[in-house]
Amino acid sequence: MKKLDVSKHERDIIEDALKHWQEQELLDAEKAKVLQGNLDDKGFEWGMLARYAFWIALASLIFSVVSLFSDGYLSDLVERFYETPNVVFCLGFAAIAVFFYALGFRNKANNPDKNFSNETLMLAGAFATAASIGFLGQILDRNENHYTLMFLLSILIYGVLAVKIKSKLLWVFTLVALGIWFATETAYHSNWGFKFWGMNYPLRFTIFGALLTAFAYFIQPKIKRIDYFQSTSFVVGLLYTMIALWLLSIFGNYSDFDKWSSVRQYEIFYWGLLGIGVSLGLALYGMKTKDHAARDIGFVFFILNLYTRFVEYLWDNINRTIFFLLLAVSFWFVGRWAESIWKKKPKG
Repeated sequence: MKKLDVSKHERDIIEDALKHWQEQELLDAEKAKVLQGNLDDKGFEWGMLARYAFWIALASLIFSVVSLFSDGYLSDLVERFYETPNVVFCLGFAAIAVFFYALGFRNKANNPDKNFSNETLMLAGAFATAASIGFLGQILDRNENHYTLMFLLSILIYGVLAVKIKSKLLWVFTLVALGIWFATETAYHSNWGFKFWGMNYPLRFTIFGALLTAFAYFIQPKIKRIDYFQSTSFVVGLLYTMIALWLLSIFGNYSDFDKWSSVRQYEIFYWGLLGIGVSLGLALYGMKTKDHAARDIGFVFFILNLYTRFVEYLWDNINRTIFFLLLAVSFWFVGRWAESIWKKKPKG
C-alpha cells in the first residue's frame, strides 16, 4: 500500500481518530497499526512554495510594468506612446491575452497536474483581457459614461473560458466582473449618485451577495455546465454579503458623509445587530452541516462585528488603558476558545 504524506497536525488527527475507533471497537488494534504505519511525515511544503512562487512571479511582472512607466530613462518612450490611438492598445492587450490563454490551454492539455502554473497563465490572460476591454470602452464610449456593456463583455469572456477549461480562478474573475457590472449599472441609472432606489452601495451589495449565494445554493447545482463552480460561487456570494453587511453596520444606509458624521452609532444599531445575527447563524449552520467555508466566514465576521461594535461604543467613552486591557483580555479568550476547537478530537 502506498504511504500517505501527512503533516504533523494531520498525523495527530488521524492517530486520535484511530484510537477513538479502537475504543468504540470499530477497528482492531492490528489494522490500526497497519494504517498508522502507512502514514509518512510530509516533508517540505513544495505545493505551497509553488503557489507562492507563481504569485510572486506574477506580482513581479506587474511591478516590472509599473517600473517601466515610472523609470525616468523611459519617459521619452512613454511620451511617444502617449499619442498612440486607443485601438492600438486595445488590440495589443487583446493579442497578449490570446497568447496567455493559448499558452494556458496548451500547458493544461500537456500538464493537467500543474495547476499553479496553469492558473497563473490564465490570470495573466485575465488581466490583459481587462486592459483590452478598458481601452475598447474608451474607443466605443468616448462621449458617454455608460461602460456597463464592457463589463458584460468581460463576464462573457471570463465565463466561457472558465467553463471551457474548468478554471475556478477565472470563475472568480467572472463573479468579480459581475459585481463591477452591477455597481456601474446601478450607478449609471442613478445618474452616478451613491443611491439607487433608495439604497447605497453597502445595502445594494448585501442584497446582491444574498441573491448570488441563493443562486449558488439552490439553482447552480441543477445546471450541469456550471455545477462544478458551485462551491466557488457560494463562497464569493457569502463574501459579497458579509463584507457589504459589515460596511452597512458602520455606515448605515447613508450616502452623504456629512449626514453620516452627524449620526450617532446607536441610531443605526439595527444594522450591526443584523450583521451579528447573520454571521452567527452562518457559523452555526457551517458547524451543523460541516461546511467549513460557511463556518469560517461566519466566525470571522461574527468576531469582526463584535469588535467593530466594541470600538464604536467604547473608544470615546472609557479610558484608553482600560480599553486596550479589555481588548487584550477578550482576544486572549478568543485565542483560548479557538485553540480548544482546533485541538478538539474528531467524533468517530
